[in-house]
Amino acid sequence: MQDAGGTPATPAPQVRTLLLTDLCDSVALVEKLGDAAAAELFQQHDRLVLQLQQQWKGRLIDRSDGLLLLFERPINGLAFAIDYQRGLRELGRVRGVALHARAGMHVGEVLTWHNSAEAVQAGAKPLEVEGLAKPLAARLMALARPGQILLSAVAESLTRRAAPELGEYGGQLLWKSHGRWRFKGVPTAQEVFEAGVPGFAPLRMPRSSPKARRDLPLWRSPLALVAEAALLLALGVGLWFATRSEPAIAFAERDWVVLGDVANATESALLNTAVQQALRISLEQSRYVNVVSDLKVRDTLKQMQHDPSRVMDRRTASEVAIRDGARAVLMPSVVELQGQLRVSLEVLDPATGRVVHSEHADGRGLESVLGSIDKVAGATRLKLGEAMSELSKRSAPLPQVATSSLDALHAYAKGMDAYAEGSLDDARAFFEQATRVDPAFAAAYLAQMRIAYAYGDYIRARELLVEAARHRDHLAPRDALYLDAWVSELNVVSAIEVAGKWKLLGDLYPDYHAAHANQAHALFSAGRYPEAERAARKAFVTQNPMRIFALAQVARALLAQNKLDEAGNAFRDANMATPEYWKSELAATLAAHDDFEAAQAVIGEASETDMFGWLHRIAILADKGDAAQAAALATKAHGLCTVQGYLCDVFPVQEFSMRLETGNPAPISMFERSLSKQYRMARQAAGSDRAEWAFMAATSLYMAQRSGHAKLVMHWLPRLQAMVDDLNEARTNQLLLVIKAGEELAAGQAGPALESLEQQLDGTELIQVHVLLRKAYRQMGNTSLSERERQWLLHQRGLAYSENAGAYVMMARNVADVRSARQH
Repeated sequence: MQDAGGTPATPAPQVRTLLLTDLCDSVALVEKLGDAAAAELFQQHDRLVLQLQQQWKGRLIDRSDGLLLLFERPINGLAFAIDYQRGLRELGRVRGVALHARAGMHVGEVLTWHNSAEAVQAGAKPLEVEGLAKPLAARLMALARPGQILLSAVAESLTRRAAPELGEYGGQLLWKSHGRWRFKGVPTAQEVFEAGVPGFAPLRMPRSSPKARRDLPLWRSPLALVAEAALLLALGVGLWFATRSEPAIAFAERDWVVLGDVANATESALLNTAVQQALRISLEQSRYVNVVSDLKVRDTLKQMQHDPSRVMDRRTASEVAIRDGARAVLMPSVVELQGQLRVSLEVLDPATGRVVHSEHADGRGLESVLGSIDKVAGATRLKLGEAMSELSKRSAPLPQVATSSLDALHAYAKGMDAYAEGSLDDARAFFEQATRVDPAFAAAYLAQMRIAYAYGDYIRARELLVEAARHRDHLAPRDALYLDAWVSELNVVSAIEVAGKWKLLGDLYPDYHAAHANQAHALFSAGRYPEAERAARKAFVTQNPMRIFALAQVARALLAQNKLDEAGNAFRDANMATPEYWKSELAATLAAHDDFEAAQAVIGEASETDMFGWLHRIAILADKGDAAQAAALATKAHGLCTVQGYLCDVFPVQEFSMRLETGNPAPISMFERSLSKQYRMARQAAGSDRAEWAFMAATSLYMAQRSGHAKLVMHWLPRLQAMVDDLNEARTNQLLLVIKAGEELAAGQAGPALESLEQQLDGTELIQVHVLLRKAYRQMGNTSLSERERQWLLHQRGLAYSENAGAYVMMARNVADVRSARQH
């Protein structure tokens, strides 16, 4: 999708088959036939394409001398390509000319979006397709000889497996490997295959070109003739090769593996889960090998229309690996042989299903299993190409970084399964059992903490963090950094400091998606919206099972930057993937675009138990100018709210703000009650909770000031300032500066007010800073600068819905003030 200005939105990636073709020597063909005959031929060519496109369910994206088509199923793409070659031969035979096309086919992830009607009228394609899969298909097409159909390894594997679906036609197909090739712009070598029917397919080695060359062994390269250079090269890198084993397959740093289910031939059922979980923990210590998460595997199985709890045998694991772009499948097994337990790990090439390497380790009794897992995991990492020096630095024995108890590990694995299924209560029970069996199992305390946090029980979450920290030496290095970041998240009030902790984790482990997502949230809370967008995009990747939540973070950051079309498209894509989320934020985006009818329709679908949705309902009414109904809705929402923590107390502040708009401000007694509670809760709370309560109290005081309760402000401002000085939280302190500026303006001291407000301008300031600046400039008679501030406010429709300090307590106020700037 695209906005009216032609700026791409952020669509969700999709796995598709891409087929690119190129009609050979088309210019010479026109010269030979003449314009009229060539035009008639091309019309018949287009009819052939349309017929085959409908027959094989393809989507035509682009057409000139060549074609770009998308297919849901690879076998349909290959069938189209073969019938297209046959059709071209027949068209050429009738006219006495040779018609051939080159074709390249690849299966991979692409991003698609629709261009606007205006862009299409100006000559743009209706649908755009981009992604790394596209240039690889193009490179294959360019490499092909006339009449040749070249396929990537992924495409060959999927089409060859499905060829029997074509009946006798499929049985005639010939398949040929042309070895590995290096393509310009593609980082790793690719195995190239050819498919075709005898008599049509060339089945010959393609020719090298400046953009494609064969990946030959050194001894077959012309450079090997220069013996002196080869000798110097060998001496220069000999030491490095001495400490690094050759990968069993084409595996590179940060490539992904899929871990299959354990083939357990023993009588101990707990080994089914314990062995796989132990292997996962051991492998995840690596910064070289990435393991596709259980959540992502379940997500992929759902996309493949399989039961998400399906057994991950060799075939299923290979299918998941191909779909997720993983380089290898690891299949563990455990068997009892002559009184010994043997733990084995096979490395499979998912494209062929072939075992390319295997490791095993033997031991006596169940107590030997964890040691055996460490051995086979370490040996496998070396075989995949990880350096010995890195392996020794990054790995510790499983009893040290997890637990020495198989029973505890079994309970932990069951908890992870329940967590992946969304059964948080069951997961918590399993994790609690794991820490009962092994009270030093730090990772199980962290798992419990995540569930407590999800339930909004931040006090319990902090207690569990303390327990995990007591056993920090039982965590792998990555998990120790994860612990540090969560300690900061729940106990530190500075959003920038919190973002720094998550950034450290994400920089060291770039494929740990939670680090980027949490960094994005902290940056957003600090008002650093472009940085928040960049961090969220790092989490919006195929391998992240929570990538739709990352897409929503991207959308939120776009809205805060007032990129309304892009934000709306991203929220729509996220809502399509998970319809139960983000309706209210999509509605707010529509309202910011002045499409109130659509906004009301969307928010009408939001659940009434979604208290975040009530905040948006109130703000949208404020945006429409219906302050009286907005105030009534705030009262209703407060009565319905049963959420623990500070969220319910946001609604009385919304009522204060909306009553102010109606000309009937709340009485001083209501402000006094609200301030007393919020101040007390801020004093009692800890960490980020304290900052939220403090900002809420400052907002109540600001509403009291704007409602004309000057004596209340004089009484409460020093008390809040003393607390905020101790808290040292930037946004609450800035709001108190706004209140002080309001006092100075009321006293006719616009100069000092302007000086303090202008010092806050760094691109992250609150909207209310500009509201007061406009008032101050107007009081000083500076109409040009007052108009400048009005223009700034006019362009903040998205930001007005986005400032999240104090649980979005300022949303309705910001929306009303931006609306006021539009009025005059």
